[in-house]
Amino acid sequence: MKKMIAICALLTPLFATGAFAQGSAPAAANSQQDKMKACNTQASGKKGDERKTFMKDCLSNKPAAAAAPMTQQEKMSACSKQGKGKKGDDYKSFMKDCLSK
Repeated sequence: MKKMIAICALLTPLFATGAFAQGSAPAAANSQQDKMKACNTQASGKKGDERKTFMKDCLSNKPAAAAAPMTQQEKMSACSKQGKGKKGDDYKSFMKDCLSK
């Protein structure tokens, strides 16, 4: 009987922490859902790679791009990624428009 009480006393904290962790999971899921809804609302009007990039940044809680302007090198890198697959004059035209923004 003493062994049974000792085992219960040792296992009780383990079960309590497991129950606590399970209780907090739905709240985390709801906050992620709320964040997804808010980001989707903000991303309206964006399409393709621009939307993907925006959603990735929004969901990862990165600061907004407007808060810190991009350097020319960062702009060049971002435009180059977006223009992937374009060739020749299409690529040049795209890069010119992208970098002027």
